[in-house]
Amino acid sequence: MAEDEKQSAGDKFCCISKLKVFLLALSLAFVGKTMSGAYMNSLFTQLEKQFNIPASLVGIINGSFEIGNLLLIAFVSYFGAKLHRPRIIALGCTVMSFGCLLISIPHFLFGRYRIESSISQQENFSVMPLCLVNQSLFSLPTEEPSRECEKEPGSLLWIFVMVGNIVRGMGETPIMPLGISYLEDFAKAENSPFYLGCLHTATVIGPFLGLLLASFCAELFVDLGSVNTENITITATDARWVGAWWLGILICASLNLLAGIPFWFLPKSLLREGESNESVEMSKNNVVPLQENNKNEAKQTMYEIAKDFIPFLKALLHNPVYMLFICITVLQFNAFNGMLSFMPKYVEQQFGKSASDAIFLIGVYGLPVICVGYFFGGLFMKKFKINIYQAAKIAFWVSLLEYLLYFGAYWTICDTSPVAGLTISYEGIEQVSYTESTLLAGCNRDCDCPLKIWDPVCGNNGITYVSPCLAGCKSSRGTGKSMVFENCACVAASGFSSQNISATLGQCDGEENCEKMLHYFLILSLVCSFIFSLAAMPGYMVLIRSLTPEEKSFGVGIHGLASRVFAGIPSPIYFGALIDTTCLKWGTMTCGGEGACRIYDIVTYRWLYVGLPAILRGVSYIPSAVILLILKKKLKTENQVLVNAPVEMQDKEQEALE
Repeated sequence: MAEDEKQSAGDKFCCISKLKVFLLALSLAFVGKTMSGAYMNSLFTQLEKQFNIPASLVGIINGSFEIGNLLLIAFVSYFGAKLHRPRIIALGCTVMSFGCLLISIPHFLFGRYRIESSISQQENFSVMPLCLVNQSLFSLPTEEPSRECEKEPGSLLWIFVMVGNIVRGMGETPIMPLGISYLEDFAKAENSPFYLGCLHTATVIGPFLGLLLASFCAELFVDLGSVNTENITITATDARWVGAWWLGILICASLNLLAGIPFWFLPKSLLREGESNESVEMSKNNVVPLQENNKNEAKQTMYEIAKDFIPFLKALLHNPVYMLFICITVLQFNAFNGMLSFMPKYVEQQFGKSASDAIFLIGVYGLPVICVGYFFGGLFMKKFKINIYQAAKIAFWVSLLEYLLYFGAYWTICDTSPVAGLTISYEGIEQVSYTESTLLAGCNRDCDCPLKIWDPVCGNNGITYVSPCLAGCKSSRGTGKSMVFENCACVAASGFSSQNISATLGQCDGEENCEKMLHYFLILSLVCSFIFSLAAMPGYMVLIRSLTPEEKSFGVGIHGLASRVFAGIPSPIYFGALIDTTCLKWGTMTCGGEGACRIYDIVTYRWLYVGLPAILRGVSYIPSAVILLILKKKLKTENQVLVNAPVEMQDKEQEALE
């Protein structure tokens, strides 16, 4: 008897340990998948420069992850629970790792990254003429590309990144639904919230680590180990700088592969926490009749699905609160997804920060407060036992407060340094339009300068020039980043009175208040993120409570599907296309084709980036107000029924007595 008890206790301990192992492995898988997602979202500006593609194409690559997710979500939702869930999760982690590996492949096929430049890269060339009359020293072979140029790998290698992102989306699909359902099936009811809390913590740690990794990799030059960094003439703040984006994605691939290993060795099912072997044996006695019923149910599965699908869908379509909530989600998700996809790019362009600094600041300022906001929002809902109307009212007013604060972003203005021929004339007068001819002036017209190359220099008059040649510089001294260009005719033409009319490599710094404005922008983002995250839990409660218990699973699935199809996929694409319209100067590829955008009309960019989400979110408050009215009316009707019920009971009792 004692031996049986000891064996039972040992089995119980073993099962509990396996569930804890599953929880630990699932937490690591959550860290891996969210880390990969955050890293991918932060490296799109690097890919844009590496492959010389427009922002609209970057948006397509971004949305491809959601396409991969959609390809398998229905299959996983239905068949996943019937199969070996831990092994399906292990397979998902492996597929996700393979997707990350595919994303990194173009770097190894691309060869060395060629920096767009008008300057000869010959070593020990300390003094060289730049503005040469009637010479074409700096022109690119645009009309008749050389054979070497034709053999160079093209920018179509971005297709590997897109396919890899689709595969990554497919691999991520089973991790959350199957992992959470496995925990729910075998965990004690009182332990389940703690386990889910561990997973939510992992979903915050993952993006934070991903952004830190992205910041570190963006600071390293793309051809890490194969190029002497001392010979590179650009810095991390330059529009042509490409970080070692491939390194971080390989680290993500390794982590996802490791996270999947424990799942291969976990069983298909476990004893529920707190259950003993005796209870399991008793349940086995009922297995035979149950198996016969299950066979009959299996035969009717497809018929039952077909029979129930239409009524459920019809019920959801006739649920006004649910349908209006989907409209709100699509509008809000369009706004936030577009903003977050291009936020690093906005910080780079608006405030003159490097990609590394932009990513780091977004991670430090944004993620921790969102976690705190979710926690307090959920705690508030639990403590005060709020009904659906109160939850909708809280979500509406808290969200509206954040929306009004959001408009403060219009005043976080930092004007970048003026660029001669693009934003101002060579005489220093602001101009409203740009054509290729405006890059030429009397000071450089005879220099025979290439007009398509972006190789900026900063004149000591505080004006940026598109290239040393277009600055009218006649000579140079020094090498690498310390190179200085002298006798610059256009610097003198701007009215700058100095004996030393020179220019240095790179764009000029922006206004002195740019650093201060950046901190205002980040603090505003922090406050808005915290306030909006407070409204997230009450808002989600409105969605859940608007559905009957039978509709919840299907309703939440349709809600997720709609947000992906109508927001997750299209929003990065049209945001990127609109950002492309603000480009002032496109880069030039080695063979003369159009490359990535080098400089934007920052004022128009700011109005688009801040204004489009404001419009989308503003429209979303119309269905929000309608939901409030519907729920208020419904609550009033329910209260009247409750008030009238005792009166009706008294009338019936009186009639019975008579």
